[in-house]
Amino acid sequence: MSYNKSKIRRLTIISLLIVTPLGFLTKFYHGPAQSWISDYAGDILYQIFWCLMLFFFFPTYSAIKQIPIGVFTVNSIIEFLQLWKPPFLEGVRYTFLGRMTLGTQFDWQDFVYYIIGSFLGWLWLRQLWRQGKEHEKTS
Repeated sequence: MSYNKSKIRRLTIISLLIVTPLGFLTKFYHGPAQSWISDYAGDILYQIFWCLMLFFFFPTYSAIKQIPIGVFTVNSIIEFLQLWKPPFLEGVRYTFLGRMTLGTQFDWQDFVYYIIGSFLGWLWLRQLWRQGKEHEKTS
């Protein structure tokens, strides 16, 4: 399959520039549905962020399926690690970036939103791929 890797990477960077601030904003949002937005919308955007980040480095057709599955798997492992409270991990979780990457509390509902985020990430990667293909056809 012929595709335009540089076009896909440019679109991926633009996507990251949209998703990343939105993800951080969910943690600072105050208003209706604040708890849901902070806890679960952030989970969805976190999954999409990691799908996009990995796709930037591995923009291949096979990665479109593999990346969302891998992101879901790794984040599920991280979720289970929240049940483990050793002092060194608690120290990391005390920082803003530690809370954003490792989380602080185990929540079964997070898995629902990890699935949604991975699915949306898969759709997003598929669209980026198609855009790269369309560019190839029109050039």
